[in-house]
Amino acid sequence: MKTQGRHGEVAAEVHSDVPDRFVPGMKVLALSTTGDERRELEVDELWPHKGLLVLKFVGVDSMTEAEALIGAELQLPLSQRAELETGWTYVSDLVGCTVFDHGREIGRIEDVQFGAGEAPLLIVVNGGTKFDVPFAEAYLDAVNARARQVCMNLPQGMLEINAPMTEEEKGLQRAQGSTKEKRKRTPSRSLR
Repeated sequence: MKTQGRHGEVAAEVHSDVPDRFVPGMKVLALSTTGDERRELEVDELWPHKGLLVLKFVGVDSMTEAEALIGAELQLPLSQRAELETGWTYVSDLVGCTVFDHGREIGRIEDVQFGAGEAPLLIVVNGGTKFDVPFAEAYLDAVNARARQVCMNLPQGMLEINAPMTEEEKGLQRAQGSTKEKRKRTPSRSLR
């Protein structure tokens, strides 16, 4: 979220496919950027503006008070969740799930990122290794939120694309980089 206006309004991106999800009088939770503090807020007014939703909260009446909400993530209490159609999943239900690729465990979902492409990216962690996995219907086999599992059928090699380089690969890259530098510095000669 970011401040919008002089009377405590904030502008927020909406990641909900539920039409008219936000209404005056509803309660939301603002999760701080550090993730360690939740503040309950009541929506006083709202309106769309340039692809964002401008929200005015009860008791947030100045730009200074709104600045405390910059970067916060708005969440709905579980009791206010809309019932989803079959095949749809809340992002908050994905975080913490174990991801399987063709039946093989590849790690747990640490985060879900939007805006990198057509599909959201699942940030999957296994030990010290992170994978960016597109949460695309074409790769999705099943989501079992109760069992905390996401089963996928990823194209061969997709996980290797985002895997960290081995020490051998890093050394090879450094060697190739220094060769390119030498080529750049060598004066070229014209043929006659």
